[in-house]
Amino acid sequence: MTVTTILISGPSGSGKSSISHKLQQQLQSQLGPDCINIIQEDNYYRDQSHLDFETRCLQNYDHPDAFEYELLLQHLQQLQQGNSIEMPVYEFSQHTRSKTSITINPSPILIVEGILLLSQDELRQFSDLSIYIDTPMDICLIRRLERDIQQRGRDMTSVLSQYQQTVRPMAEAFVLPSRVHANMLLSGIGDCEPGLEVLCNHLTKLIQNN
Repeated sequence: MTVTTILISGPSGSGKSSISHKLQQQLQSQLGPDCINIIQEDNYYRDQSHLDFETRCLQNYDHPDAFEYELLLQHLQQLQQGNSIEMPVYEFSQHTRSKTSITINPSPILIVEGILLLSQDELRQFSDLSIYIDTPMDICLIRRLERDIQQRGRDMTSVLSQYQQTVRPMAEAFVLPSRVHANMLLSGIGDCEPGLEVLCNHLTKLIQNN
């Protein structure tokens, strides 16, 4: 099986997950339910079960060192070779990995989405297409507040503190500069459907011709 790997990156709250799932739905409607998988960079945060909870809370989760990219690349290679993987699951409320995992089977199209993917040279070289979601940082902050409070069980004070101490500085140091490596830019606000339609049609033809 030929696997087309797509990196979708951009600041936290830019709309990566929403756009990834829209693309997934469009492709599944044309190629079937098993044509595509999504892997989230967040699940490859390093395991911190050896640290106490207070220490985990103090870590910088927006620096590339927070992620186990070696394992992510290994898993991408295994999928490309036609093998299934056990993707780790990250528990944000505990700041460490869960003891459970999710089985991901090979598929013709693989989306990997996350904030720092395009900052990693090996991942860029491995991928077939890279997309950057371009969204103003103030919009990203509002979305991050809503998500972390509603979905990850955090309070506003901790979210804002982390944003000021690490999220914004690390975005300026690593995420925003990685925009230059993208093959395609999509807006994270407004109507992104035309761009998604072009991409979806391209991928559909690519898969049908393989």
